[in-house]
Amino acid sequence: MKQAVVLLGLVACVAYPAASGVAQASAGSTYVGVKACGPCHKTEKSGNQLGLWEKSKHAQAYTALTTAQANDIAKSKGLAKPAAESPECLECHAITAKVAADSKMDPKDGVQCEACHGPGSGYRSLSVMKDRAKSIAGGMTAYKDKAAIEVQCRKCHNERSPTMKGFKYDESWAKIAHPTPKTP
Repeated sequence: MKQAVVLLGLVACVAYPAASGVAQASAGSTYVGVKACGPCHKTEKSGNQLGLWEKSKHAQAYTALTTAQANDIAKSKGLAKPAAESPECLECHAITAKVAADSKMDPKDGVQCEACHGPGSGYRSLSVMKDRAKSIAGGMTAYKDKAAIEVQCRKCHNERSPTMKGFKYDESWAKIAHPTPKTP
């Protein structure tokens, strides 16, 4: 099991040079971290997105970099630092040093909400989040369809990863999908 977590967690260790999986901050926006996003996304009414994430491999992505196997892979790829310190690995397994310096995100929290939805400072308030259009205007990245989501996923889950054995989008998305229930 641990080996499977490591292998799946290392899916994108050297994928960053071509495309980062972490959404980039727009001018004036900052990352707030899962600890700021989570409290409002842990109820059934909100779809329990936090609970889904906590049980996902995304939440454990950084931890996968702290293993001897991850360090062996990093070394075999010519990286000078251990996997958990290598920007090439952190780009898909957590956050970049640049993002961490300007945010409240903790790399040990793995692949957090804002990695896909963008920096939350402009849309994290409840009054904004209750209105999808306001959330998007505040900087939240929303995806128009499954194809757009898949494009985002493949920024890290791709053949440049040293442990990638193939990415089955539909199977993977079913494990992390987090729709918001429709309100009456």
